[in-house]
Amino acid sequence: MTPPDADATGRTGLGTHRREQQARSQGLGALYDSCGGPVYRLAMRLCRSSQEAEDLTHDVFLRFWQQDRYDPSRGPVLAYLLLLTRSMALNRISQRKNRWELMQRWSEQLFPAAVPTPHENAEADELAQRVRQALDAIPANQRQVLEMAYYEGLSQSAIGALLQLPLGTVKTRSRQGLIRLRALLHDSPAQL
Repeated sequence: MTPPDADATGRTGLGTHRREQQARSQGLGALYDSCGGPVYRLAMRLCRSSQEAEDLTHDVFLRFWQQDRYDPSRGPVLAYLLLLTRSMALNRISQRKNRWELMQRWSEQLFPAAVPTPHENAEADELAQRVRQALDAIPANQRQVLEMAYYEGLSQSAIGALLQLPLGTVKTRSRQGLIRLRALLHDSPAQL
């Protein structure tokens, strides 16, 4: 009678099930030697950090050994270990996300956003008024390009497309407008 792992010629070969039984009987070290590489690669792909992947690989084999829930009739040990790795990695990622959100809430409660003082509000209003006056003092074509860039957040190429101007013209107007604004704001009575 040939063993269940015997091949067609009758020679005994080490099939998957037999290797798993041998690895289990030889201990955790043999199991790690036979399955550690794929488990680590999956952990690395999921965790994206070599240190976390090493920790996860260690924890997977430790849990496998301590819990002894593997049933060979349900599939190969490597498939079980990879499923366990995936499950534990997703749990860690979820826990990390939850911890980050908790820290964000705590930091908002411990360090509330600074409320500007009346003096700071007055300074900001004064500065905004000076910038508006300086913008009104520069040529309309330069003001238009600067307002589109800074207030609407458009790139110079988008401004050129909207105004149907060459990119070089938009850049020139923008640069000349900024030079003019700097001179106007620098020469105003209250310094920045």
